[in-house]
Amino acid sequence: MKVGVFDSGVGGLTVLKELLKELSSTEFIYYGDSFNSPYGTKTIEDIQKLCYKISEFLINKDVDLIVIACNTATVASLDYLKEKFPTLPIIGVINPGATMALRESKNKKIGVLSTPLTAKTNAYKNAIQNLNENYEVYQQGCELLCPMIEKGWKDNEESHNILKNYIENLPKDIDTLILGCTHYPYLEEKIRDIAKCTIVNPAKETARLVGEQLKKLKSIANLKNYNKISYYVTGDLENFITVGEQLLDQKMVDVHKI
Repeated sequence: MKVGVFDSGVGGLTVLKELLKELSSTEFIYYGDSFNSPYGTKTIEDIQKLCYKISEFLINKDVDLIVIACNTATVASLDYLKEKFPTLPIIGVINPGATMALRESKNKKIGVLSTPLTAKTNAYKNAIQNLNENYEVYQQGCELLCPMIEKGWKDNEESHNILKNYIENLPKDIDTLILGCTHYPYLEEKIRDIAKCTIVNPAKETARLVGEQLKKLKSIANLKNYNKISYYVTGDLENFITVGEQLLDQKMVDVHKI
């Protein structure tokens, strides 16, 4: 069984990390488009072109399913890619995150930290209120966070203040905060310390849904009980490995520059 996973860079590795916990006997092909990162400041049309190219690459590697491990790419291209590749299961991270937040929130006030494009399109607000219109959703676009993580997060006062300012722009009475960019779980503990509320990492629910989909495909039986991972990177290979190993908590072996 082959699963393709892609992101604008290293952020999707937080999704891959959850997939590795959920699944065994699976071959993963990860595509990190760090050369074109960040996606959050690009147009929807540009993101669709990039995602189409990546999907073609993964399909040529004979993947059975694709995970869009990027919130911005999910917003811009999930429906587009499903239309272009109608026979291939494609799963994004927005709806799983929305479902998880609805389960967690008690006072029906949910905050979202995301890229500017994800916030601008009201992706999480629409997804949550489509499921239950009684929830209030507050979104904060964070233009600086993704590039800061992509380059390697510097744990200093300046970085802390940038993160703190983004979080403090949200209402103080939210009881649940969605990490609406797959880079942000790297900062989960820091975000929790500042926000002091329940943190939702959509990668966890996404991984569960992928597991369900693979069972439907009946393709995970009769395989060896280990996961194989190959990485393909469009940008700086050394930086991808350095930052990526911190996010993934394991060594990267089969890494290729494309």
